[in-house]
Amino acid sequence: MSLDPRTVSAAEYPDWLRAVNTGFLRPSAGTDEEVALRLAHTDLSRVQGVFDAGRCVATFRSFAQELTVVGGARVPADAVTGVTVTPTHRRRGLLSRMMAVDLAAAKERGDVVASLIAAEYPIYGRFGFGPAAWTTEWEIDVPRAGLDPRLPVPSEADGGRVELVDGAEVRKLGPELHGRLAARQHGVVSRDERWWQRDTGVDLPAHESWTEPFYAVYRSADGEADGLIAYRADDNWGDRKQPLNKATVAGMIAVTPAAERTLWRFVCSIDWITTVRSGYRAPDDLLPLLLPDPRAARVVTQADWLWLRVLDVPRALEARTYATGADLVLDVQDTAGLAGGRFLLETSPDGASCTPTTRAADLALDVRELGTLYLGDESALRLAELGRIDEHRPGAAARADGVFRTARRAWCPDVF
Repeated sequence: MSLDPRTVSAAEYPDWLRAVNTGFLRPSAGTDEEVALRLAHTDLSRVQGVFDAGRCVATFRSFAQELTVVGGARVPADAVTGVTVTPTHRRRGLLSRMMAVDLAAAKERGDVVASLIAAEYPIYGRFGFGPAAWTTEWEIDVPRAGLDPRLPVPSEADGGRVELVDGAEVRKLGPELHGRLAARQHGVVSRDERWWQRDTGVDLPAHESWTEPFYAVYRSADGEADGLIAYRADDNWGDRKQPLNKATVAGMIAVTPAAERTLWRFVCSIDWITTVRSGYRAPDDLLPLLLPDPRAARVVTQADWLWLRVLDVPRALEARTYATGADLVLDVQDTAGLAGGRFLLETSPDGASCTPTTRAADLALDVRELGTLYLGDESALRLAELGRIDEHRPGAAARADGVFRTARRAWCPDVF
């Protein structure tokens, strides 16, 4: 029997959701009300399933997204999620077929890249995705950090302040703050209204547990909200009835260095909190060096995070900015036939052009390596030394390194 992917209907959606939960080792789909809630926020035209004897055995979904690239421009992205194959149907090419359908549709729509958060590293490289942004999580030993709780939070000296707010206020302030972050931080992806509802506990499915976090906003001297942090705390008093509580940061947006410094200092100065878990942050976050003793911040997670698959090489490379002027001929190989070709990339601080060319290539690389280089987080020279980029002109990898690399690392705050 042929097992081919097809679009899922509303009637088939509960079985599709059951298959998703099976793939992610979660409980079954739940009540009719929970299924209806999810279905109300799902574009079924972008939901694929594979069915065997009427039962869904593989799942795939994508949705519209915008990705901030180097320089602050946003490009349309095909965000991939909900990818599973039931254990009884593995190694039959089901994911390959679903991916081919989705990427072809994304190319036809005019999406510049496809994006995803990879549950496992080895899966997606064969489809042209490369890790483009990494993430780091720290655990801070607050007593060791050297912060003096008797001193005021630094913002107070220049008129800034921190105030506690509730979820309703977060839904008002958050989208504008996130928009400001997206204008300055490459790797950020768009959030819709439903994202803010879910992140503040509104209309969650009954089986999803929810504990209301604390929310704190940083306001500058002129009263503008420049930062937002959400954190939860446990209740641990130790054997000698000493407070040993941990604060876990659920998310933080800071659009100025003052806001970032102040919010970290704030959460590390809360009474009874002896440990702070930072949540997933950029690998070059300010956090460790903010502490008098940076060794008090121990890395607990260091991992690949956002993966990108370039679908339109000229549009992708022309959308981002470059700090230096150069010209490079890139021979991009793409076995799927979506984005391959030889391209002349000409860059300057004022802009860039990328056009097909017949000139001899300076570098040859697979489209997955182009995805890895795209946000400036990886070294072309290192990829060449790993044998993942072929240098056809001496020094071309070093020149590419100077063209693509950025002063600060890419960061994606979200999982999707």
